[in-house]
Amino acid sequence: MSENIEVKATEIAETSGYAALANMDTLNNALAEDCDGLEFSLDKIKIPSGGGTAFEVPTDEEGETDMVKEITGVILYNHAVNSFYREKYSGGSNPPDCGSFDGKVGVGNPGGDCKNCPYNKFGSGEGRSKACKNRRMLYILQENEFFPVVLSLPPGSVGSYTNYVKRLVSKGLRPNSVVTKITLKKASSSDGINYSQAVFKNDRLLTAQEKQALAPMVEQMKEMASNLTPSALVEDDVPFVDAETGEIIEPLN
Repeated sequence: MSENIEVKATEIAETSGYAALANMDTLNNALAEDCDGLEFSLDKIKIPSGGGTAFEVPTDEEGETDMVKEITGVILYNHAVNSFYREKYSGGSNPPDCGSFDGKVGVGNPGGDCKNCPYNKFGSGEGRSKACKNRRMLYILQENEFFPVVLSLPPGSVGSYTNYVKRLVSKGLRPNSVVTKITLKKASSSDGINYSQAVFKNDRLLTAQEKQALAPMVEQMKEMASNLTPSALVEDDVPFVDAETGEIIEPLN
C-alpha cells in the first residue's frame, strides 16, 4: 500500500507545476479540435505610468483588467524591440514606420542598421531622448497556464532586467531555467518625474522535469518572435518618453 502511495505522489509531483506541460500532445489535440479556424494573440501585461506599483493584467472578461502587484512565471524567451514613428503618435493602431525585433536591424523606413541609425541616438527625439523607442519584450509563462503573456519593458526597466540576467548568468543560469518574480517600484527621473520600474527576483529553480517539459514551448516562442511584423509593436497607448531619462512617463495627447 505504501509503495502505491509513493508512486502516485511521484506521478503528481512530475505532472504538477510546469512539468504538467509534458502532456503537450494531449493539449495540442484539444487545441486542434476546439480552436480550429480561430486566431490567437498573446495577452499583454502593462506597466503603469506615474510610479504605480501594480501591473494591468487582462482577465477572462473581454476588455476587463485586474491590477496585480506581482507577476511570477518563467521567461521563456526575450528580445530587443525598437520602434520609430516619423510623426508624433496620437493614438490608433498604426504600426511604426520602422521596427526591429532584435535591436540590430530595422524593417521599414528608414530601416537598416539600428546601431548607426541617427534616430537611435540620444537627442534625436524630444529633448535628450531617442526618436526610436528601445524596449525589451518578455514572453512569460505562468504556472498552470498554457499560453504565455507578453510584458514589454520600457527603457527605464531594461537596465534592471539586464542586471538580473547578469546575476543569473554569473551562476550558470538562464531566464528560462528559473521562475522569476517581477514587481514594480516607484522611481524618479533627474527632474523629479515619477515612473514605474520593474524589479526582478529569482524565485526558484525549475526542476529537471519542468525544464524538459518547457523546452518545446521555448522553441515555439523563438519561432513566433522571428515571424513578427512591425504591426506587433503597436500598443494601446504609445507613451511619452521623458527627455531626461528616456523613460516612459505618460501617454501622448
